[in-house]
Amino acid sequence: MTGTAGTADAVSRERLRRWRLVLGGEAADGTGHGLAGRDAAMDSALSSLYGKRDTREARERKERSAGLGASAPAVARWLGDIRTYFPSSVVQVMQRDAIDRLGLSTLLLEPEMLEAVEADVHLVGTLLSLNQAMPETTKETARAVVRKVVEDLEKRLATRTRATITGALDRSARVSRPRHRDIDWNRTIAANLKHYLPEHRTVVPERLVGYGRASQSVKKEVVLCVDQSGSMAASVVYASVFGAVLASMRSIRTRLVVFDTAVVDLTDQLDDPVDVLFGTQLGGGTDINRALAYCQRQITRPAETVVVLISDLYEGGIRDEMLKRVAAMKASGVRLVTLLALSDEGAPAYDREHAAALAALGAPAFACTPDLFPDVMAAAIERRPLPIPEP
Repeated sequence: MTGTAGTADAVSRERLRRWRLVLGGEAADGTGHGLAGRDAAMDSALSSLYGKRDTREARERKERSAGLGASAPAVARWLGDIRTYFPSSVVQVMQRDAIDRLGLSTLLLEPEMLEAVEADVHLVGTLLSLNQAMPETTKETARAVVRKVVEDLEKRLATRTRATITGALDRSARVSRPRHRDIDWNRTIAANLKHYLPEHRTVVPERLVGYGRASQSVKKEVVLCVDQSGSMAASVVYASVFGAVLASMRSIRTRLVVFDTAVVDLTDQLDDPVDVLFGTQLGGGTDINRALAYCQRQITRPAETVVVLISDLYEGGIRDEMLKRVAAMKASGVRLVTLLALSDEGAPAYDREHAAALAALGAPAFACTPDLFPDVMAAAIERRPLPIPEP
C-alpha cells in the first residue's frame, strides 16, 4: 500500500509540474507548484516568448515582464537555452514564433544570430524575405545556413524522386516486342484476356506489353511555375530543391520559372538550388496569367510536357485570360498540375473560386507534401489520375 501511495504521489507531482509549465505560473494557475533547476530554466525560456506582454502601467514604471528584449546578446543566450532544453522540432517552432511574435527578423541580419539558430525551411523563407536588406557581412553566413537546409532536403528527397520518376519514364515508353525481363505482365495479361483457354486455365499472350528502357534522349519536359509571393516561402524552397533534382535527370528537360507581378526564369541556375533561392524575391503581388503565358511560349512538345503551377491562386492579373490559357494548354496536350502548396503544412489559404474553375477544366488544385511530390510527378508523366490526398 505504501508503494502504491508513493507511486500515486509521484504521478500527481509530475502532473502538477507539467501543468505548471503549461500555465506559466500566474497567480491563478491553481497548481501551487514551484520549479527549480532545469525546470525553472525551461520555464524562463518559455515565458520569454509566450509570457504576457507588458501593460502600459508596467512600462511606465519600467517594471518589465519577461521578454527577449532588443539586444542581440540576450537573443543569442535565449537561442542557446532553447536548444539546450528542447528537441530540435520544438526549437524550430519556438524560433518561428519568436520571429512572428517578437519581431526578431532584423536580428537575423547579424551573423552571430544566424550561427545560433536551428536551421529549417521556415528560417530559409525568412532569410530570403530579408535578402534585399541583408548586409554583405551577413550574406555568406546566410548562404551557409540555406545551403545546410538545402543539402539536408536533397539527401531526404533526391533518391526516391529519381527512382520514382525514372520508373514512370520507363513505363511511359512501353514497347510491343519487349525482351523477357522487360515484359509488363499485368498489362500483358489484361490485353490478352480474350485469349483465355478454360481447358488449360491459362491465357495465350498473343500481344506482349513491355516497359521501354529510358534512353539518354529527353523524353519529357517539366516546367515548374512557382508563385514567389510571401505566403509561398516554404513552397519556393522545396520547388528549388526538386527542380535541381529533376534537372539532374538526363531524360527530363526541366525549367524553373518564379513569378509575382513579374516573371523570372531561373533555369540556368538549377545546378545550384541555393543560387536559385537567392535569385527569388519573396513578397509582392501575383500575376498567374503572365507567368503561364511565359511558360506557354517555352513549350515545344505539348504532348510530352508537364506544367506544375504552384500557387495559392490569388490572381492579381486577368482571371478570364488565365483560365483560357489553362484550357488552351490542356487542349494542346500539356498535362497541367496545380499545387496550392508544396510543403509539410497542408493546404494554405487559397482562392477557392479559382481552384473550382481550374478543377472544372480538369486541373484540380490540391496541397502536396514533399514526400508525395514524386508520386504526383510520376502520375503526371504516365498520364494517370493524380494521387490527390484526402482533404
